[in-house]
Amino acid sequence: MPDIISLLPDHVANQIAAGEVVQRPASVVKELLENAIDAGATSIKLIIKDAGKTMIQVIDNGKGMTTTDARLCFERHATSKIKKAEDLFSISTKGFRGEALASISAISQVRMRTKTKNDEVGTEIIIEGSEIKDQQAVAAKTGCSMAVKNLFFNIPARRNFLKSNNVEQRHIIDEFQRVALVHHQVRFEFYSNDTILFQLEPTKLRQRIVQVFGKNTNEKLVPVQESTDILNVNGFIFKPEFSKKSRQHQFFFVNDRFIKSPYLHHAVMAAFEGLLAPGMQPGYMLYLTVATDTIDVNIHPTKTEIKFEDDHSLYAIIRSALKHSLGQFNVSPVLDFDRNQTFDVPLGNKPPNQSPSIQVDRKFNPFDEKQKESSWEPLYEGLQNIDLPNRDNEKIFDNNAIESDLPCFQLQKKYIVAKRSEGLILVHQQRAHERVLYDSFLRQFEDRSVPSQVLAFPIQVDMNQQQFAEFSPHQKTLELMGFSFGNADANNLEITAIHNSLSLDSVPDLLSNFLEEVENDPSIKGVKLSRLLAKTMAKHGAIRSGADLHQHAQSRLIKDLFLCDEPSRCPNGKLIFVSMTTKDLENKLSV
Repeated sequence: MPDIISLLPDHVANQIAAGEVVQRPASVVKELLENAIDAGATSIKLIIKDAGKTMIQVIDNGKGMTTTDARLCFERHATSKIKKAEDLFSISTKGFRGEALASISAISQVRMRTKTKNDEVGTEIIIEGSEIKDQQAVAAKTGCSMAVKNLFFNIPARRNFLKSNNVEQRHIIDEFQRVALVHHQVRFEFYSNDTILFQLEPTKLRQRIVQVFGKNTNEKLVPVQESTDILNVNGFIFKPEFSKKSRQHQFFFVNDRFIKSPYLHHAVMAAFEGLLAPGMQPGYMLYLTVATDTIDVNIHPTKTEIKFEDDHSLYAIIRSALKHSLGQFNVSPVLDFDRNQTFDVPLGNKPPNQSPSIQVDRKFNPFDEKQKESSWEPLYEGLQNIDLPNRDNEKIFDNNAIESDLPCFQLQKKYIVAKRSEGLILVHQQRAHERVLYDSFLRQFEDRSVPSQVLAFPIQVDMNQQQFAEFSPHQKTLELMGFSFGNADANNLEITAIHNSLSLDSVPDLLSNFLEEVENDPSIKGVKLSRLLAKTMAKHGAIRSGADLHQHAQSRLIKDLFLCDEPSRCPNGKLIFVSMTTKDLENKLSV
C-alpha cells in the first residue's frame, strides 16, 4: 500500500494558518498595530484604502529591525519573545505566537521597509503569497513601514466573504480604538481613503477616552480604582443614564491587552443591578492588572480570550469596585414605572391609607383662546398638510365605542381618560403621540411630501469617528425625511434644516440613537431603514409624560390615534391604551 501522508508545502501551511489569524482586514490592522507597540513606537500612523481591502499600511517610529530579523519575521513560528515553553506564562507584550506576519504575507502582497537607529541604511522586502520577490538596501527612517496590499488576492473565495466597506471599516475602527485606548501615551493617526478619521495626541487616560469617543463623553464618566493583592482595577464606567442598547462602549483590558470575557461582563452587570432599564447595556473601560503567571492568553489565535487562575475572586473584586464607584459619585437607582397600567382598585374592608388627590389647573380659562391654542397647537406642528386615511370619524369612534362628544381628562399628566359607551379607556399620551407621528412620517416618506424647516442658525452636533462612519451611507435617507446638512467632518456635523415636527434640542440625541441602531444591525436597508428612522423621529418628537394637555389637545390626540392603522400599540410594540367596561367596574365594587 503506498504512503498517503505527506508534509504540506510551507505556502499552503501558511494559507491555512492565515484562516485562524486573518479573518478580515481588521485582523491585519490588529496585528500590525500591536507589533508597532511592541517595537516601542511613540508615534503610529494607520492608513487604509477601501476599508483595508486594497491596502493597509502601518508606519511607526519604533526600534526597527536588522536585515536578518526583517527576513526571519515572515517565517512561521518566528518570535523574539519565547525561548522555552514556560515563557508562554509570563508574556507581557502583544503578539508572540510567530504566526501573524507569515499568515499575512501568505494571502497578500507585502512591502516592508525597516531600519534600526544603529544602521546607516534600511532594508526593503517585497513578498507575494509567501514568496519573496525582492530584497534590497534602501534609505529609510528608524522604525518600520508595513504595507499590506490586495488582501486575499490568491484566495478569491475568502475575499468574496468580506462584507461591505462600511462594515469592514467599522471592524477596523474597533481594533484601532482597542489599541489607542490602552496606549494613551502614544500618538496615533488614522487615515481612510486620504481622509483623517483620528488624530490622537499623547495624553492621560480620561482625555484619550474623550479623544476617541467625542467631547460629550467626559460628563458621562465615573472613575473606578481598586487595588488588591491579586488584582488592580482602574478605568471608567458610564453613568447609568448614558447606557445604550449596544455594547459599543464595553472594554476589558488585562495587562494592557484587550480581552472578551462574558464572565467578567456579568460582574459589571451585577454592579449595575437596579440602575439600568430593561435591555440597556452599561459602558465601561476597565483596565485590569494581574500577575502574568496567573493567566493563560494562548488559548485563542486572536488572543482575545484569557483563562484566569482565580476568576471567582476577580468577579467579586470588580463587582465591589464598581458598586463603590457608583455609590461614591451619588449614582442612585432609577425606578422603572414604565409598565402596563390598569384600573385595579384596592380590595378588602380596609380603606386605603391615603386619599386620592386631583390635580387642578386653577389658572386655566376655557374661554381664553390664546391659552387654549398655545397649549396644544405645538403638538401638531408640521402635521398640517398630512392626509389622514379617508375614513368617517364618527364610524371610527363608534367602532371603538369612544364617545367623542364627551370631555376627556388628564391623569397624572401621563394618561388621558375618555368615556366609552361601555365604560372607560385610558390612553398613554406619549405612546399615542408616537404612533400618530410614526404613521404620518411614513406617509410623508412614501409621498415625498416632507415638511422641513430651514434653520436660521445651524445645529452643530459633536460626532465621534464611529458615528461619522455610520452617518455617511445614511445621509440620503435622512435628507428624504426633512434634514439638510452643511459642513461635515469626523468631529462635527452641521445640520441646516430639520423636520417641522422636531424641536432643536431633540436633534442631537435623535441622530445619535438612529446611528446606534443602524450600527447594531448593518443589514437594515430600504423600507426597514425608513421605518427605523420614522420610529426614532416619533420617539424624539412626541410629547412626554408630564406634559400638561388641555381638553382640545387630549380629544384631538385620541381621535388621531384611532385613525392610525394600529392604534393599540406604539412603534416599539408597547401597549397604548387599556379599557374597562362598566361590568368590570361593577365587579370591582361588588366586593
